[in-house]
Amino acid sequence: MAKGKTPAKRARQAEENRLRNKVYKTRLKNMQNNYEAALNENDMEKAQESLLQLTSTIDKSVSKGIIHKNKAARKKSTYTKQFNALSK
Repeated sequence: MAKGKTPAKRARQAEENRLRNKVYKTRLKNMQNNYEAALNENDMEKAQESLLQLTSTIDKSVSKGIIHKNKAARKKSTYTKQFNALSK
């Protein structure tokens, strides 16, 4: 544990940020699982709704600094390609 006031505060802030980021990452993973489950069931309406929610969650994660913008773009592209391939 940090000995001085400033390092101790940084440690507290880092822990708070870690817990906050964990919530966002878990929410993102749950959205991904919901989308993939809808694709596996071939329920295109549910998959389309899940895809919209997923892309929104990805964008929010980028704005909060949880994931990098290039990773977000790659994920959105991949999920959209999956959806388009199954909708044909």
